[in-house]
Amino acid sequence: MFITRRGFIASSFVFTNTAFSAAASKEQTIKLGFDNFAVRAMQWNARQLVDHAVALGCDSVFITDFGPFEDRYDDSSLRDISRYGLDKGIDIALGSWSICPSSKTFKADWGTAYDHLVLGIRMAKALGSPAFRVILGNSSDRLSQGGIEARIADTVKVLKQVRNKAIDAEVKIAVENHAGDMQSRELKHLVEEAGPDFVGVNFDSGNACWTLEDPVQALLNLAPYVLTTSLRDTMIWKSENGITTQWTAMGEGCIDFKRFFEIFRKQCPDVTVHIETISGFPKSFPIYEHDFWNLFPNALAKDFSAFLTLAKKGNPIPTFQPAAKDKLQSKKIHQISELERSILYCKNVLGLGS
Repeated sequence: MFITRRGFIASSFVFTNTAFSAAASKEQTIKLGFDNFAVRAMQWNARQLVDHAVALGCDSVFITDFGPFEDRYDDSSLRDISRYGLDKGIDIALGSWSICPSSKTFKADWGTAYDHLVLGIRMAKALGSPAFRVILGNSSDRLSQGGIEARIADTVKVLKQVRNKAIDAEVKIAVENHAGDMQSRELKHLVEEAGPDFVGVNFDSGNACWTLEDPVQALLNLAPYVLTTSLRDTMIWKSENGITTQWTAMGEGCIDFKRFFEIFRKQCPDVTVHIETISGFPKSFPIYEHDFWNLFPNALAKDFSAFLTLAKKGNPIPTFQPAAKDKLQSKKIHQISELERSILYCKNVLGLGS
């Protein structure tokens, strides 16, 4: 691992913020790690991801796609990786992609949606991951035939088919609020319809903002079902055609993470915090255009009001422009730096990590 200049500057800042950190450290320990998508440009395999978690002083790594296992999905290979992590004090959590057969994001790379879930459950058990993270789709599914309600029904149907396998393996399915597909109340409905005894939530704070929700309010709605997390900060501001959001490193947006973790510590005390920094590009929501609300026909006024309150606090931030000569290297440095600053903030300001 290398420490970037911005990471060093961030460390100088966060180490001075001791008041809240000292108070938080008196609370119960919450494990801290990162989602491998945060450093996707590095194209690391599972062992390299574990090594980076060690270098950052983390407790866990969340591998949310099968790529880092390099096509070696047999139990023996996966157990070897699990032992590699445990020997270094690193837990490994597992995830993959869409298990909604009617979603526009679904791919048949691992067979049917049922096949995909069965494979993920087996892999999670071999790795020692108590949950297997999946997604429904993205915002385009909200405008598909039957709307998001039909996609939720299709996902519930598939989930119920693997109930016994999941329970026997002692692996729960963590469905993420992903890329604007479901608002928190819709995801809560999915979990309750499928069965909370084996289905829960992977809570993504940045994606909550893409469904016009304050992540704090979204957490309140979903907290009883949260199994795993993929967190990052978001800057939100009023723009010419409505509201603009941009994901950013922890502590550099306008989300009230102090309040967020007051709730999290009480209601999700045994859940690991994984940081998934994805940043550098804005996403705008033309809220004053009538047709825009076809995306969210059942949005609650009080939830949207909380989101608007955040927009009043925020301000525009620069986008990320990779160097023209070596875009890949530029992306690597940017992603490493964003994650470094986020982990430092989580440790020294929010008091996370063991």
